[in-house]
Amino acid sequence: MSDEMDDFASSGEYHQSGSGLTMLFIGLAAGALIALLLAPQTGKQMRKTLRRRYEDARDAMEDFSDQASDWVDKGSDWADKAKSKVAPLAKPFQR
Repeated sequence: MSDEMDDFASSGEYHQSGSGLTMLFIGLAAGALIALLLAPQTGKQMRKTLRRRYEDARDAMEDFSDQASDWVDKGSDWADKAKSKVAPLAKPFQR
């Protein structure tokens, strides 16, 4: 059995994926949700806490999305500037 596993791993068909990390985050989220649901609070307090945390997470994701959009815009601007500076230098090499 060990020889078969070695052959499988050495043949290049064995690929690690990000599924382990994904499962870790899913487990952490499930654990956090279960901890919240089992906390000694009334239903009304729990709903208020969950709503507040959901809104905080949503706001954080919106902020991150805005930052990522700004980074993409800056990267595009830098790429355009670099192209405009390199284009005159590349003309003598074009046929």
